[in-house]
Amino acid sequence: MKIGIIGAGHIGGTTAKLFVDAGHEVAISNSRGPETLQDLVRDLGSRAHATTPPDAARFGEIVLLAIPLKDYPTLPADELRSKIAVDAMNYYPNRDGHVEALDSGARTSSELVAAYLEGARVVKAFNTIWFEHLKTQGDTSKPLDARRAIFVSGDDAEAKRAVMQLIEGIGFGPVDLGSLRDSSRQQPGAAIYNRDVTVAEAREIVDGNR
Repeated sequence: MKIGIIGAGHIGGTTAKLFVDAGHEVAISNSRGPETLQDLVRDLGSRAHATTPPDAARFGEIVLLAIPLKDYPTLPADELRSKIAVDAMNYYPNRDGHVEALDSGARTSSELVAAYLEGARVVKAFNTIWFEHLKTQGDTSKPLDARRAIFVSGDDAEAKRAVMQLIEGIGFGPVDLGSLRDSSRQQPGAAIYNRDVTVAEAREIVDGNR
């Protein structure tokens, strides 16, 4: 599969390696230009290349969005139209500034992103796991229920299935929380946020917090 990544920080860089190791092709980008990513792509090997955010969006069948939430208006909306866009961003008011619709609960951050990325098939995932755990805790030898959980929300069932299959392929266990509206349950401060739990344990927590 071809995967585009917008944002080459902790989550973007870590997922790039996981995807390459799982046999995928990766185009990774950041706001500073592909020339700043040459060391990273050299380490990733021949299945990865550095590019610009619009080109990463055009390249990917799935495109991971891993930039600060405050910068979501810089995302290439036209190039992401019809693409599966994985929202790994989190709302931190002390970094992103206060957003009334998010503070009031009128919208989730993923609903805000989806409204901006009109036509994109937005799926919330990879936002509840510390990047060091993401590096080390995937294990394809384990049954799904025993794997570290990664939570997923979205309004497009087919897009969610594709992202869940991607998660399984790198050794984690996807847990479907429901719609983008339900992604409030995987945002900072929620019961499952940054919890080191297996899929089986995650389901107990989720069921107990419905």
